[in-house]
Amino acid sequence: MNKRDFLKFTGASLALTPLAGMAAGSDSGKNVTESLSNITGSVNPISVAERKARIEKAQQLMKQHNMAALLIEPGAAMDYFSGIQWWRSERLTALVIPQKGDIAVVTPFFEKPSVLESLKVGDDVQVWNEHESPFEVVANILTSRGIRSGNIGFESSVRYFVVTGISNALPAMNIVAAEPVTLGCRMYKTAAELTLMHKANEVTLRAYEHVFNNLKLGMSQAQVKGLMNAAQRKLGGSGTWCLALFNDASAYPHGTNAKQVIQEGSVILLDSGCSVHGYQSDISRTLVFGKASQKVEDVWNTVREGQNVAFAAAKVGAPAGGVDDAVRQYYASKGYDKNYALPGLSHRTGHGIGMEGHESVNFVRGETTPLNKGMCFSNEPGLYIPGEFGVRLEDCLYMTDKGPAYFTTPPDSLASPLGTLMPLQA
Repeated sequence: MNKRDFLKFTGASLALTPLAGMAAGSDSGKNVTESLSNITGSVNPISVAERKARIEKAQQLMKQHNMAALLIEPGAAMDYFSGIQWWRSERLTALVIPQKGDIAVVTPFFEKPSVLESLKVGDDVQVWNEHESPFEVVANILTSRGIRSGNIGFESSVRYFVVTGISNALPAMNIVAAEPVTLGCRMYKTAAELTLMHKANEVTLRAYEHVFNNLKLGMSQAQVKGLMNAAQRKLGGSGTWCLALFNDASAYPHGTNAKQVIQEGSVILLDSGCSVHGYQSDISRTLVFGKASQKVEDVWNTVREGQNVAFAAAKVGAPAGGVDDAVRQYYASKGYDKNYALPGLSHRTGHGIGMEGHESVNFVRGETTPLNKGMCFSNEPGLYIPGEFGVRLEDCLYMTDKGPAYFTTPPDSLASPLGTLMPLQA
């Protein structure tokens, strides 16, 4: 298949200029991404005012859940509330949010200038030196805000040495789960957050079009992955990633170590995403290079209808697990196992998404959390046939007060496997 035939085959729906084929042996794709440009200039990072509103909401939830304070380690939650982008090491850096009063940051003395570079809210940064205990600094912060007892919330990802260190420094305080507060804030996206996620999805979808226009016989998984990542970066995405699975490797949701190349009739499964100002995209596409067998086309169409079933089941107020139940019931009507057996759908129908690629809540059996406005999910009810191939189509949606809406619509058919970017609903 030559490039012109492949362009006709893809039915690409975003207007990018067709580019020359990728040079043999190139892993980066730089030579065919030169004409791409950054499309993220129209969106802004989260404002200081919104971060302050997040802290106020957290403090209201802390009152409801009887928490005197939260201690948050580096990661998405720390970034969400304070803007601090940091990493976890054996030296504690932490954000302290009291139920009343100003937030504070604890960090090693020599890290303070670096921490201040990304701090967006507050100015109380307290330090500890190598011979001192950071947990005593936390205790002093809480004491200065009138907190000497009560419940202190930790997310489940907080490390054991931090929990024990705080317990020893604050023996009158009880350790409780912080998720009712942190998820109670982060689970429901604001208009500003949805705008950033929409842009991240646009970056990834446009990168897919670029990649589809440049696939060639003999390309390796590494080459396609490199091309997809390079395209997303040129379009303005950061933290780019791509999973490229060809042929029978597509039957494994996260791939194998086996080397695969594009052949005539290859099933190509791509799962990719990026970040725009800290907010994620996650889109999967499955296509065939050349002529698809009837079996591949039938499975592809079943998965595509599985997405429709999931979308229809995602009703405001309905339990999130019901979306997964509806898809499995439909797949069972097509002869697949209703559970997680193969051939069939061996993973959940979708996951929460926002600042992290995978967040709570999920479209998974038994999840009782009701769906409400602002929640965001992937919709990816794949089907996998070990030893043959797999099909996964994945588009992310967000809940409005009337029901779900897509950031990107799923593709129309295997002959037109890209999909389109949807306008963001007000």
